[in-house]
Amino acid sequence: MKLYDLELSGNCYKVRLFAALANIELEIVPVDFLGGEHKRPPLTELNPWGELPILVDGERVLRDSQAILVHLAGTYGGAAWWPAEAHLQAEIVQWLSTAANEIQHGPASARLVDKFGYAIDKAGTLAKAARILPLLDAHLAERDWLALSRPTIADCAVFPYVALAPEGGIELAPYPNILRWIERVKRLPGYLAMPGT
Repeated sequence: MKLYDLELSGNCYKVRLFAALANIELEIVPVDFLGGEHKRPPLTELNPWGELPILVDGERVLRDSQAILVHLAGTYGGAAWWPAEAHLQAEIVQWLSTAANEIQHGPASARLVDKFGYAIDKAGTLAKAARILPLLDAHLAERDWLALSRPTIADCAVFPYVALAPEGGIELAPYPNILRWIERVKRLPGYLAMPGT
């Protein structure tokens, strides 16, 4: 399997993190993001969206980090990471949606402004973060993991941009349950760090 990757991308890191935790071997293919390699062939032939990550697994090509997590967990990770029961899958998927929406448009986008100079409404990103982080903290007050009372791809999907929130000027000190969860993730066997975490 090949993962077309950008080291500083939290979305790419989600995939690398899960693969490390589940002992899934990936060939990492660094992409010249600043040079626009992801915006032209042959990468646009794999992903017409012109975005990363991209996973190539035999004949299968996947272009979204959440979809890649589901594929890897369901195909190679076993029931511990992706259970067979639909109601348990749904408990995980709601967090994949949170990662792609509230976390992406809050802490992740704030980081894009501060770290990479993106022209995004910073006040809007902070408002979104100020809504989602207290909800996440309250959820983690009653449990160690986001779903199913154990580590799942839900944790892998949400972890990167929450742990990287300080790079967007968002302090995590007001959220002690999130901070404890971040430390639990970091203690998982096989944990793989990225710059900023």
